[in-house]
Amino acid sequence: MARRTKEEAQATRVQILDAAERVFHAQGVSRASLAEVAKEAGVSRGAIYWHFENKIDLFQAMLERLRLPLEELARATESEDEPDPLGCMRELLIKALTRLAEDEQTRRAHDILRYKCEYTGELVDLRERLQALSIECDQRIAKALSNAVNKGQLPEDLDCKRAAVCLHAYMEGIEANWLLVPNFDLVVQAPALIDTLMHMLLSPALRRS
Repeated sequence: MARRTKEEAQATRVQILDAAERVFHAQGVSRASLAEVAKEAGVSRGAIYWHFENKIDLFQAMLERLRLPLEELARATESEDEPDPLGCMRELLIKALTRLAEDEQTRRAHDILRYKCEYTGELVDLRERLQALSIECDQRIAKALSNAVNKGQLPEDLDCKRAAVCLHAYMEGIEANWLLVPNFDLVVQAPALIDTLMHMLLSPALRRS
């Protein structure tokens, strides 16, 4: 019975997250209320507060779902035991773009993050949380690049921190621009776009002076 209760609770949590994505996407995060999310999910507001502290907590859980499917591959790039960290990174980045193009839920969540979220009022604290996530992302990328350097896949004098900033910005730019104007086949173009990025990592401008 207890197991069934846990399964039902998890199903309700997923139901709420799915509903929140739809409501946030339709109205924007600032304008959406938890009451509207509850109505969309077919649950009470109490059910939402059972799983999430507030709207920010709900929004952050929605973002966390974006990371999970790719997390195993991301960790592989950061592992010192991984023999091909650069190959894992290439695969990870291609999958990230492909998933954005092919998975409606992923695309909707990214669209909310890029274009339907105002960091004002009750969402002021969210900006700080996203800043922390961005810093963490840069650090993880730098670690993966450092592993690739140690495996002889990238130049020994690569400035991994600067390269991480460039890689992060490149991916953010492609995602944001494609979401705004999806006028090319991102699935078809993903390998070439990522290979361009891999080539950029060899640039002398990214070497330590």
